[in-house]
Amino acid sequence: MTTTKTRITELLGIKYPIFQGGMAWIAEHTLASAVSSAGGLGLIAGGSAPIDYLRDQIRQTKAAVGDKPFGVNIMLMSPNAEELAKLVIEEGVPVVTTGAGNPGKYMAAWKEAGIKVIPVVPSVALAKRMERAGADAVIAEGTESGGHIGENTTMCLVPQVVDAVEIPVIAAGGIADGRGIAASFMLGAEGVQLGTRFLAAEECQIHPTYKELVIKAKDTDSIVTGRYTGHPCRNVKTKFSKKLASGEANGSITPDEFEEITLGSLRKAVQDGNLDEGSFLCGAIAGMVTKIEPAKDMIEEMFRQAEELLNK
Repeated sequence: MTTTKTRITELLGIKYPIFQGGMAWIAEHTLASAVSSAGGLGLIAGGSAPIDYLRDQIRQTKAAVGDKPFGVNIMLMSPNAEELAKLVIEEGVPVVTTGAGNPGKYMAAWKEAGIKVIPVVPSVALAKRMERAGADAVIAEGTESGGHIGENTTMCLVPQVVDAVEIPVIAAGGIADGRGIAASFMLGAEGVQLGTRFLAAEECQIHPTYKELVIKAKDTDSIVTGRYTGHPCRNVKTKFSKKLASGEANGSITPDEFEEITLGSLRKAVQDGNLDEGSFLCGAIAGMVTKIEPAKDMIEEMFRQAEELLNK
């Protein structure tokens, strides 16, 4: 069995069926270029970044990767989603992944522009809806992943999504090595998306404090906050995230206050390494991420490992 020739590699023209997650504030052109140049699919995070900044990020990635594909992740609930939807068409971005919502209203224009659309889904129902809307594939993301999460685990979600749709499924959440990739393929996935492992890539431009937190994290060092606001988020355990969790548990922080305290907290983590006010998002698999290395080395090692396992 081969992991490097699937419907995903054929659909996108990539060597390895691996996506680097479109992590807000984190996934910029240096990381995306490194992953795409190594044969995966690098993604630039749209988030709610200014349009001019994103246009520049897209152009720098294009210049770096040549004819290799890359993508942009669009958070559909961000205030500038409409502008971003137009920008990816104007700039000829080959792939769009979407989160937080239904990209249905942009689908026709994107498809007409030849863009491959791959939404992130936390449930079977949304996966089916995306397939009906014309998605080329879906990313089934389990609760183990970093940042905003659903409740179902990768192990439970992926095979159910695979059974429910005809289009290819990419597994995400809790994957950091070749064993995770092999397991995802066993569950029926035809590709994987990784976020947390790439935080430790040499090319990832996050603050050194953030990198160190991820590398030093143990298996029990991730914590979910914000469930009562309806936007649960997985972070590294820090004084700040523990304070949020206890305020949520004992009611000393109201949902409105929570939203206020966490506003801009990801930027404070990524850019400033601010341990007192920053949200250091990472997946539950952080305990397995132990060293900083080039993205290319990570990808090649993981697929070598996965192939060996699947061919046993």
